[in-house]
Order: sequence, then structure tokens, then C-alpha cells
Amino acid sequence: MRVETKPNLEVQPILELPHPRVIEDATQELIDWVVAVEHSDASIFEKAQKIATRLGAHYRADGLTEIGFWVPELIGQVMRKHEIYFEVLTPLDAINPRAARQTVRFQRDRLNLVQHGQYLWGVVSDMQPGKRDRLGSFYWIRYIDQQGTLQAIRDVVAYSLPYGVFAPAELYDMEKLQQNRADLDYFTRTSAIDLPPIFNARSVPIDTLPIPRVDAPRNILQLHVGTATAEGTLEGLTRLYQRISDKLAAGVPLTPAETNYIGYDAVQLLPVEPTIEFRTEYGFESEFFVCTSETGDILTIDLIKPNTQDWGYDVPIVGSSTTNPALLGSLRPDEAIDFIATLHNFSTGPIQVIYDIVYGHADNQSELLLNREYLKGPNMYGQDLNHQLPNVRAIFLEMQRRKINTGADGIRVDGGQDFRFFNPLSGLVEYDDAYLLAMSDVVQEIGGHKRLMFTIFEDGRPWPAEGWEETSTYADLIQLRPESYQWGPLIFAHNTPTLKGFWEKKWRRVCEVIQRGSNWITGCGNHDTVRRGNQVDPNEPINWNLGKTLPEVLHNAYDNPAVTLWVYGFSPGLPMDFINATARAPWMFFRNTDERYGVKVVSEEIGFLDWQVTPELYQNPELFPRLKSLGFETLDQLKEFGKALQHAMLEMDYDLSEVAAACQSCLGEDTTACNVETLKLLNRPGMVTFLKALDIPKLKEFALKFMEDCYGVCNVSHYEGDVDRHQAEFNLNLRRFRHDRPWLGQNLIGTDRFDKVSQGDRTIFYGVRTNPKDGSEGIAMVAHMGGDPMTVKLGEWLGLNLKQWQIAVASPGLEDNGNLEDLSQFELRDSQGLLVTFSPKT
Repeated sequence: MRVETKPNLEVQPILELPHPRVIEDATQELIDWVVAVEHSDASIFEKAQKIATRLGAHYRADGLTEIGFWVPELIGQVMRKHEIYFEVLTPLDAINPRAARQTVRFQRDRLNLVQHGQYLWGVVSDMQPGKRDRLGSFYWIRYIDQQGTLQAIRDVVAYSLPYGVFAPAELYDMEKLQQNRADLDYFTRTSAIDLPPIFNARSVPIDTLPIPRVDAPRNILQLHVGTATAEGTLEGLTRLYQRISDKLAAGVPLTPAETNYIGYDAVQLLPVEPTIEFRTEYGFESEFFVCTSETGDILTIDLIKPNTQDWGYDVPIVGSSTTNPALLGSLRPDEAIDFIATLHNFSTGPIQVIYDIVYGHADNQSELLLNREYLKGPNMYGQDLNHQLPNVRAIFLEMQRRKINTGADGIRVDGGQDFRFFNPLSGLVEYDDAYLLAMSDVVQEIGGHKRLMFTIFEDGRPWPAEGWEETSTYADLIQLRPESYQWGPLIFAHNTPTLKGFWEKKWRRVCEVIQRGSNWITGCGNHDTVRRGNQVDPNEPINWNLGKTLPEVLHNAYDNPAVTLWVYGFSPGLPMDFINATARAPWMFFRNTDERYGVKVVSEEIGFLDWQVTPELYQNPELFPRLKSLGFETLDQLKEFGKALQHAMLEMDYDLSEVAAACQSCLGEDTTACNVETLKLLNRPGMVTFLKALDIPKLKEFALKFMEDCYGVCNVSHYEGDVDRHQAEFNLNLRRFRHDRPWLGQNLIGTDRFDKVSQGDRTIFYGVRTNPKDGSEGIAMVAHMGGDPMTVKLGEWLGLNLKQWQIAVASPGLEDNGNLEDLSQFELRDSQGLLVTFSPKT
């Protein structure tokens, strides 16, 4: 629960507002433009793309607002006043966007837009635009369906959704927002085109030159906004980076925790699009924007600050053009711009921002928010999207265009393998590579400057087909777009380095990274892999060299000195780290937005308690307050019930009524009817009172509180004081090492060498590389990837006289006790590694 702060707006009631009206002449001009597009020589899709740029609500410099909605679901209905209308809700009282809850009066105005084909158009006067210090008019289409029920059509390409996807959108003055951003000079520099020495602007107009693509970064830090700072907001991240930037400019030393945020060329945010919301009795209505009464056209509305918690990938697609309000402390779109500008103006040099965008699937809540044209049918995540319909395809690309126009430098396309369609010409289900490439080619335009985004594709095709881990090439999109990047084979969700012998088993994939990994995202810890680590059965062969407890093993596996040294100091590709891994903070799949499947999700994530939570952490009075309020006073109690629930859900095929009945039969006084053996263990003296007479509502209550407590536990701010200074400095030194040697990102060449030593349970990676440009520097690497200690003879293995080489980076503790006085022979333990360099005399 966020602490409510003092209002930053004066609360002064507004007595009277002018009433919006449709301006007929301006509306006709807009429709004439649409007609001209429709009668042009462009293709059907190109026409849809152009029209999509005018959809939504656009506040103009002349004070009018252009409105456009695609409403195929309404075609055929009689357009009568108060049956289909454009509803404008303008606040009569100033809104404090930081208040947890407030009651506000709104003036309602209902207008008739003009229908043209499948669209409704209008140019409207007297709508109040939102800005940094004021919320604007809210709007949506309202209609009465055939059952006489009042329904809403929301703006799918909205610029601002301060109260979530089920509430009306807010009109926002985006032109002024862009004009006032603090990083306009950055776009001037990064959109410049290298012109040939002789360039005749008269014969070759500037606007015909190719649009530059943003350069690839040399490394990336992955962040989840909701857990990366104590505030859990973009403004919290802005303050963090501004503080670090100021310290670096002033020469003030950073804390170990702050050190984890620097040395990166780019920050990749887990999805910041609006996510699904908690659904119970609300149905189609919003839980954050609730009308409690109306007198004529004066409405009283309860505004509740959105508090959804989600790892980001559960999206309903609506409003993907804007930012999740739960990640905005101010509920203002300015917050995203401020964050991006702060990184672009960072004191030691610009830091790029990469958006993780989700257009391959939609949660089932999309069925409540989108018309059926957008959806093809159910899939394992919810709904397949209908990318093949020209209007839908165009609108999705327009969503993306508006999103990247906040100032992003790159995109990561989630789930490229999910973009599939049935091709009637071939009779096959094929991948929609044309759409994926179109996503890479969406043009950003800010302040008159145009750029194409640096692009990463996550694409594990033929996933989810059996054997995909071994058959996927992870290169299909790179072959089509050579300047793009894909997630490589060692960064996908099946990465489980906590297991004994993991790197030995992955040797084939390791070699692929070395041989052709220049355009792969590399690394070990990310949101997928760390979550996957929670699902490893503790009874499997664990690499106990990594720690004495499961949490120690997991943290040392995903922030491993040997792996980091190999990735940053030797391996081709583009390294990416995850802040929760380098901060040694817990991480899991979480969402408090799921009344329907919440218990199922929790039962599948219960391994989090084994792998990421210690008894000491559970006893922290600031953590797990909700579960403790249910009576789970110790971690052991919570684990016992969690595992019992997990087994019951599997045995009862996730039927909550049967699970509740089983719990009641096993947790009562008479357990003779109990057929779930694990539940019997809970029926003993001192058993948690909450579990008595357990029913479906109690199961759902437990699931919700589990998710919300775990979300809080995953916040990295809790662990800032625990970050090891030596580990943080080691990781930073490796990042700087790679920054100074961009050629390391290239594939190995013929004179380079990479190999391994496998003896017993030991796996040692070693190799040597030379700067391919001029041979100006050589690098040798050795990394102990698992097993017992081993005496390393690196010079003998590589045929090198190491007396001419210098230590560049050694893992923490490796140089202790003179261990590296003789580089020709030294002992290396699990997770230790060494980089040495050689510069030929000139």
C-alpha cells in the first residue's frame, strides 16, 4: 500500500464549465481527409495505417479536439441520441492524482459524432486537455446494446489512462508535452544522418534520405519498474538515476547498490503497458473509476489510485500506447518522458531506454474491452490477436508508434513465435514475419527528428513444439533483419544454472554462442530465467558449491562471477543483466489482478518460498504482513500449506470447489474422508486458525495476499544494504572492460580459440581472443563453471607464455593469499574466473 502524500494541486471547486460541442465545419474537413485517403492509390493496409494516425483524441493548437473511433461492432445500429453517443466527463473539482481515494464531481456532456463507414469522427470544442498539473476531460463512446444494457467503447490508442483500462481515457496535450521535454538536443544528435562528402540538397531533398536506426548498445540492464525502487514508479526510478548522475558528476562515491545501476548503455523496462485489473462483481465497469450517484448531468465519481501489481506481460492490449498508471506516482504521462530524459541526459553519457512490448497475445480480459475483430480465438495465454485484418494490424502499429514517441531508443518484441496465422494459399500455419519486421520499422518522430528503433526479438520457434529447446535456432529474425538481435539460447526460460553439471550439458549451445552469437542477447539472469529457477525441484541434483541453502544457490547461480566473466570478458553478443539478480533480491511471477485463476497461479509459484525466502527474511516485520495476519507466523507453516495446496490442486485438476472440499475433509476433526495425504499433515495442534473450515473465498483471499506480499518482498530497496561491495565492483569492472573493447561483441575468428576441460564433475571454460581489427590486444580467459576445485594450467592449455600477460579482472577472492603469483599454474574453484590481457610492443 503506497503512502498517500500531500496534494500537489490546489483543491478549488470549479463552479461552471462550458459545454463541449461538435464543430460541424471542422468535422467535415476531417471526414474529407478520410475520404481522400480512402480514394487514394494506396493499398487497403496503407490506407488503414494512415487513418489510424487520426484515431483517439488529439488536442489541437487551436483549442479543438479531434476524435476518431473504429466501431465495427456498432455498424447497423441506428445512430440515435443517447443510444450511441460520445461521452465527455470533465472534473468540476480539482483531482489530486496522488490521493489513494477521493470523490470528485464531473460534468457529463453527451455528443453525437458523425459516422463514416466503420468509424465515428468529430471535432469537438471545450474539452479540457490534461497537463502536468491538471487532469483533463475523460471520454469514451457509450451505447445501449440490444439487451438494453449501457456499454462503453474505450479508446484503444489512448495517450493517458490514469484510472486504468476499464475507465474512460483522458484527453492530454501531447504537443505541449513533447515541446517541453528536456532531451530534445539528444534527438537532434542521435537522428543525424552521415551525409556523403559531396551532397547537393537541391537535387536530393533531406526528407528522401534514409531514416537512421538507433545504434545497438553494448550492454543492457533489465528492470521491473514496480520493484526496482522503494516507490515502485517511474518517478522513483527518475529520482534514483538523477541522484546517481549527480553523484558521478560531483565525484561522490556510490553505494554498492547504486553501483549495480551504472556501466550500462541501455535500460530495458519490463512491459509498462496497462495490465489487466482485478475482476469480481465489476464486470465491464472500472474498479478505480466508480460512479456513485448522478443528478442530471452532474456525476459523483469515486477515484481510486490504481494499485495493480503485475510482472507486465498480462496485457489486455487496450491502451498499450500509454503507460500503466500503477507505475506512475503522479498519474501523468510526463513521468515517462521525465524518466527517459533523465537517462538521455545522464552525466557520464546517454543511457538508452528499451521498451518490452507485448503484441503476440492478449489476456482474456481483452474480450471485455475490444471488439471481436481484434481477436482470433483462445490460446494458452488468453487470446490470439488478429494481426491479419488490415485495420487491426494498422491500429497495433499505431499503438506502438505512439508508445515509442515517448522517446524510447529500442524495443524488445515479446514472444515472436506467437505471431502465427493460417495461410489459405499454402494450407499451413505460418509465422507472420512481415508483421514482426514492420514492428522494427515503425518510425519514431520527436521534435521533427525521425529514427528507427534498435530491435530485439524474443523468438524461440518452434516453441511450444516438443523438443523446441534443442531445435530452435534463435536466428530466424536475424536472418531477415541482420541488424536486429534475438534472445540467445542461454538466456531463455529453461536456463537453470542451479543444477549440477548445467554448463556441461549446455556445451553445444555455448559453442553456438561463441561461433555465431554476435547478434544474440547473452547473459544468465533475467525475468524469465530467475522465475524458472523457482520451479526447479529441490530434489534434483543441486550444485551445492554455490551455497549452503537454496536461496544462496539461486543468487550465486544467477549472479555468478565465472559466468559474468565469460559473458562480458570473452563471449560474443550483447550482454544483459537483471537488477533483481545483481541486487540478490527475490523475483517471481506475480499479479494481484486475478480473481479467477489466482489460486492456480499461486499453487504453481509456491517454489518461490523454497528458493528465494529465508526464515530470517520472513521474520522481517516489514515483510509478509498480509500472510502473517492470516496466522502464518513462520515460513515453515506457510511452506507446509503451500505445498499441500499445490498437491491438492494437481490432484483435483485445479477445481477450487473440490480443493476446498478436500481441505475441509482433511483439516477438520474427522480426516477419514481425506484423500490428499499431504493435507493430513496440517491437521495437528497449533495449525493456522485461518485454515479451519477452508472454503473457496478463503482460498482466493490467501492467493491474493500471497501475491501482494511476494510483490513487496521482490522490491530491491529492501536489500540495498546487503549488496556485497566486492561483487558489485567486480561486475562493474567487467562492464567497463567490455565497453573499452567493443570488438568482443563480434564472433570469434580463425586465430581465436575456445574450449573446455571436463574432468569428473568439473567444467572449466578457457580461451584466447585477439582484436580482429589490428591485433592490438589479446585476451585470455578461464572460468570455473562448476564442480570441485582444479589446478589450472592456462598457459599450457593455450600455448601461451603468460609472463608477458597482465591480470585484467579476477573474480572476488581469487588473488587472495598470492594464488595468482604464478599465472602458469593456479587453483580455481567453482564460480571463480580470470581475465588476462596482452598488448604487443610497438
